[in-house]
Parts: sequence; C-alpha cells; structure tokens
Amino acid sequence: MKTSDVIVSFRGVRKTYDGETLVVKQLDLDIYQGEFLTLLGPSGSGKTTCLMMLAGFEFPTGGEIRLEGKLLNNVPPHKRDIGMVFQNYALFPHLTVEQNVAYPLGVRKVPTAERAQRVNDALKMVRMEGFAKRYPAQLSGGQQQRIALARALVFQPKLVLMDEPLGALDKQLREHMQYELKSLHEKLGVTFVYVTHDQGEALTMSDRVAVFDKGIVQQLDSVDRLYESPCNEFVANFIGDSNRLRGTIASVNGEYCEMHLADGTRLTGRNVAGAQAGAAAIACIRPERMKLAANGAARNGSNALSGEARGLIYFGDHVRMRCGLPQQDECFVKVPLGTEALDGFAPGQPVALEFAPEHLRVFA
Repeated sequence: MKTSDVIVSFRGVRKTYDGETLVVKQLDLDIYQGEFLTLLGPSGSGKTTCLMMLAGFEFPTGGEIRLEGKLLNNVPPHKRDIGMVFQNYALFPHLTVEQNVAYPLGVRKVPTAERAQRVNDALKMVRMEGFAKRYPAQLSGGQQQRIALARALVFQPKLVLMDEPLGALDKQLREHMQYELKSLHEKLGVTFVYVTHDQGEALTMSDRVAVFDKGIVQQLDSVDRLYESPCNEFVANFIGDSNRLRGTIASVNGEYCEMHLADGTRLTGRNVAGAQAGAAAIACIRPERMKLAANGAARNGSNALSGEARGLIYFGDHVRMRCGLPQQDECFVKVPLGTEALDGFAPGQPVALEFAPEHLRVFA
C-alpha cells in the first residue's frame, strides 16, 4: 500500500473515560483505501473505542483522527460520510425495510426520485429487494443484518464501520454471512473497518488485522503473517491455537536460540524477542506443526518431546490428541484421521512428538 492510498490516519490518539485510565494508549494507525481492516481483541482491549472515535460517537482525549486529510476530532457523526453497522442492527421498528434504508438519504436531503432508485439498488446489493414493505420484526436475524448493511451503504459512504455485526447470529449463519460480507467488499471496493473478538471471523474476511490488548495494537499485519509469525506471546495465543513451553534460553545463534526445559529437554527455535542467554522464556508451537514421531524417534534436525497421550478430541476431519509433558502444561497435537498411531489408542500410552525448529517461536 502507498502512503497516498491512506484514507484514515490515527496519530497519537489516546482515550480515557475517567481521566486516569487510558482505554486507548498512543494509537498510530493508517487505514488504506479499499481495504478490509479488522480490529481484533478481547473485551476491554480498546478496539470498539477506536471504532466509536472514528464514527464520532466518542471523541479522543488526545491526538488526531483524519479522514482523507480532514481533521475529524470535533466533527459530528452525521457529517463524517461514514456508514455504520451495529451489533443489534439499530433498525427503526416502526419503519418498513425501504423506509429504514432510505433514512440516511432523507437526512442528506437526497431528491425523492433518486432516493427510491438508490434504495432499490442497495436492497438488490444485499439480495433483499423482495422485502421492501416488511417491518424489521418480520425478518430473521440474518435478514435484519442485510438491511442494516444496505442502510450503511445506500448513501455511498467513503468508509463503512461494523461493530461485531454478526455476534447475534447462530454459528452456521454467521459463517455464511462472513463470506457474503467479504464478497460484497470485493465487489464494491469500499473501505471496511470491522470490530470483532472472534479470531476466525478476522482471519476469514480481512486483508489486515490490528490485534489489540490493553489499549495498544500488539501487531498489525496480514492474516497469514499474524498466524505464522506472531510478534509476541499474546498474539501467538490469541490468534489460533498454540502450545506453550516454558524454559530458559541456553544460547543464541543468529535468529535462532537453544532453549532448555525444566526436565532437561533441549529445543531450538526462532528467537523472536531477541532474548539473551539466561533469560526465562516461553515458546509457542501450533498444534498442526507438531507430529507424532514415527517409531517413537524424531527425525534428524527436528525438535523432540516425550510425553504421554491423555485423550482424543474429534474434529471431523482430524482429531486432537491431548498430551501430558513433564513439568509443562498439556499440549495438543493435530492428527489426521487414519494415522497409524491412532490404531489401538489408549490413554496413558507414551508418545514422542517432533516439530521443525522454524515453527517454534521463542518469546522472552
């Protein structure tokens, strides 16, 4: 992305509600024209506050927010040219679908004839043109979500903000709507900024993800880099599943280091945090990167762990084996169905695990 493509910029933005605790701390963030950016994090991490400041429902305590170079800090929401979709949809129950969708056009004094055409186009966009005369109470949750999206898009905003809009839907419909939203984004080319605490949602739809924790963006990256190259322990554990191993850095060799576990096991991994020898460390490894070692012996060049199998969790196309390790938390290994090692499985049997050093990320 080029600097000239920046549509929104946060510079030194801070937010406190009580004058003491900063909910958002020194946020510097650029959002690019046409991208799908997700703000991801646990409850209280500051992601929704950032969205509300961009929408104009909250104002920053310090710093600047700009849209296409224009300072937004004191601009009211209706003058920001930003569409908004809320978790509860916020549809007017006494208005029909077409009246709900037309509402932003009425506020902007769009001529009546043009208004009708735009409403029809917006409903077609979300495949809801046959529901124009219904009221929100006569629609399902997924249909209401579509109407809320049509209302956010009908006035052709520069930017569309979404605050956990799929949170109230059941799992199957939520997953379907994720693909619908991504497809609509690709078709329209409008900039989407999306807030969620659901990591799967973020990975499915986004071009980039900003991972928030304690009011700070811990990592801002493409979805593949977030998953494969988390920059710290929080991101590694929040994005996807990770096994954690505690130990001490024994030596450092370039970008790699040797780590000793409490039982004497030696592992080699990427020294992500630049830790020095002697430092306490936590290493993270994805369940799908660990394998059951054939004949109980790891291949040359691989890391090896010995433990015991404690149970299997069925996932349809694979199982996850729970493994106990000496003086460590339980770990999980993703095992494809049909793997020989699963034949005659019994809890308590010894297992040997192996994984490549490049997949073990060591954090100080």
